[in-house]
Amino acid sequence: MITKPTAVLAATLLAIGTALAASGTSQAASCPSGQFCAWTDADFGGQRTNWSGDDHDWEDPIQDQDSSWANHGISGPGIKDHVQVYENPGLIGFGTVCLGPGQEINSNSWGNDSGDSHTWKMEC
Repeated sequence: MITKPTAVLAATLLAIGTALAASGTSQAASCPSGQFCAWTDADFGGQRTNWSGDDHDWEDPIQDQDSSWANHGISGPGIKDHVQVYENPGLIGFGTVCLGPGQEINSNSWGNDSGDSHTWKMEC
């Protein structure tokens, strides 16, 4: 049997959790489903570029201007659902950031203004 104070506490915690979930969702990156997105500014600001597949040579405005990233790709068995960004065209050089499924990075000092290409992979 649930007592009235327990029910009130449960309802309050549920309301707080719902409010926190809603506020977290509103701050999420605006990136279409099935896409990898990169922005020219931190915190998902500035110009956004998005892709559904690999790109071996980024172009303006995102090339060497990327400052935040989101992986909204599709995930499932046997699907390449991680995204590796590289510092040079042709998927060569150091990897700057690698994002797992659903991962969003609002800023990263190592990867900032370094991306030139990316590929979808099975893991980072």
